[in-house]
Amino acid sequence: MQATRAARIINFHMGELRDAEPVKLIVGMLSAYPGAFADAESRLVQALGEVDLKSDLFAHEFTEYYRGEMGHPLVRYFLSFADLVSPDRLVTFKRLANRIERSIAASGEWPVVRPVNVDPGLIAPDKLVLASTKDYGHRIYLGRGIYAEVTLQCRRRGPDKPEWAPLEWTYPDYRTSGYHEFFSRVRARLLEQRREARA
Repeated sequence: MQATRAARIINFHMGELRDAEPVKLIVGMLSAYPGAFADAESRLVQALGEVDLKSDLFAHEFTEYYRGEMGHPLVRYFLSFADLVSPDRLVTFKRLANRIERSIAASGEWPVVRPVNVDPGLIAPDKLVLASTKDYGHRIYLGRGIYAEVTLQCRRRGPDKPEWAPLEWTYPDYRTSGYHEFFSRVRARLLEQRREARA
C-alpha cells in the first residue's frame, strides 16, 4: 500500500517554471493633432529605444467617447519597438504611457484637455494583450494600478497570413483588417527575431 502511494508520488509531474519568451511592444496613439503624435513618439523613443515598424494612419470613427476631451477628427497610429521585451514589463510600459500623456497635456500646447491617448500592448505569436487602468470581468490585475486583457487571439499560428480573432469585448477598431495587417507585420518580425536569437 505504502509502496503504491510512493510510486504515485514519484510519477507525479509538476509543471516546470520557465521564464516567458520575449514579445514585441507596440504602442497605439490616438490624437487629432499631428504635433502631439510627434511629441509622444519622441518621448517614447527616448524611453524605450528604436522603432522598427510604423502603421498607416487610421481614421477613428467608431465612438464619440473621446471627442469632448480630445477633439475631432481623431486618428489612430501604431508603433512597434525594435527590442524584444519580457511580458511582465507591461505594467511599467502603461505607467510610462500615462506619464507621457499627462506631461503633454500639462504643456498647454493643445486646445483640449487630452491631446493624445497612448496605449501600450504586447504581441505574442498567439495573442495581442492590451493594458488598462480600468477593471472589468475579463481583465486581470497585474499590480500598481494596471490590468491586462487579451484583446485578440491569433488562431492561425503559422508565419504566413495569421488570422486575428476578436473576442466578446474586443474594441470595434481592433476588429478591422487594417489593424490586423499591422499586427501581422509585427508578429512576423517577432518570429524572425526569435529565430535570430536561437541561431
